[in-house]
Amino acid sequence: MTGREGGKKKPLKQPKKQAKEMDEEDKAFKQKQKEEQKKLEELKAKAVGKGPLGTGGIKKSGKN
Repeated sequence: MTGREGGKKKPLKQPKKQAKEMDEEDKAFKQKQKEEQKKLEELKAKAVGKGPLGTGGIKKSGKN
């Protein structure tokens, strides 16, 4: 055993992933996701303006 073999071994290099081509179904799916995300953002913006929903006032402890 020589001193050069000690320590961690480098992992083998992985081949680079090729950019897969998107077919029409993938494009439609991504477009649908973007539209749903926009709707959610709009609903969040509306909800922020209204303030808290069901506030019950001051919470009381069980102790009297």
